[in-house]
Amino acid sequence: MTERPRLPGVLAAWFLATVPAPLVWFEWTHRWEEDQQLASALWWPVLASPVLAGLLAAGRLRRPGVPGLPLAVAGSTLVTVVLLAGPLAFFRWVVPLTGEARWGRALLGGLALAVVGALLGYAAGGRFPRADRPAPRRGYLIGGLAVLLGAVLAQTTVRLGAEGSTVGQPPTEYGGVGPYATSAGRFTVPAAGAYAIFSVGFASTDPECRVDGVGGAAEPVSVPPGDYGGDAASYAWVATVRVPAAGVWTLDCRGPDAEASYVVGDVPDIRGAVGSLIHWPVGLIWLVGALPGLLIVGETARRRAAAGARATAGGDGRER
Repeated sequence: MTERPRLPGVLAAWFLATVPAPLVWFEWTHRWEEDQQLASALWWPVLASPVLAGLLAAGRLRRPGVPGLPLAVAGSTLVTVVLLAGPLAFFRWVVPLTGEARWGRALLGGLALAVVGALLGYAAGGRFPRADRPAPRRGYLIGGLAVLLGAVLAQTTVRLGAEGSTVGQPPTEYGGVGPYATSAGRFTVPAAGAYAIFSVGFASTDPECRVDGVGGAAEPVSVPPGDYGGDAASYAWVATVRVPAAGVWTLDCRGPDAEASYVVGDVPDIRGAVGSLIHWPVGLIWLVGALPGLLIVGETARRRAAAGARATAGGDGRER
């Protein structure tokens, strides 16, 4: 028989289906110059709500003196609504995509679907065996794979979210270096301040760029957002440089390809908190994405330790 789904695994699947999945799916199924609409992302958590509520209700939450069905439906629905608020908040304040959405309708729709899912999940919950046996070792494998997948998708989510939340494109060009730029490594800016360095086409997104007369190298963007530009060329924001005055400056960018082109333009206007997330250390972003997988590994270790303790005390800790 199939074992009841564990909460860490359910939560990992939930966040995978409601946060990175809408962005990655749109990237795979649409042309790069198309902007993702906010409403298209909100459909994912709303439609996933009955699945989550059903899996939670399948655990048959029980308390002494409380009927099983009301407790299971109310408890799983409440947890689902709380978790539903997570991706809704994410797409409202962290990654505010293009377009408008009816937030109240999305929340109420998810609530109604969660009640239906909880009823179905409770009815099917009896088909799962009790979950008092020790966790199999494959939990470590599943958790490890979730750690790797979560780390990769976290960085991808930040990049795609920044691209989808950018206001206005293509960027203004002030000059640059490489075959695409005709200014022979020079750029002219109208005022002092911060300017973005963009890689053109397939140029490396990890170059070492310097501007003559400006102390130190340009500040790299940890997670470079791309898909800027038009039909002639696409751009990725790879670094930021701050110049002290208007005028002509000289740009030097070194990367694996000596023929790569880099241009200087206005800093992209990215709405929401994702505009700051692209500057976070990549390792920290990976760690955030790896948390669901680490929860699965921790839950597996806890269950196996508890089973070992029961076996030592004379209980039945045999693995089945």
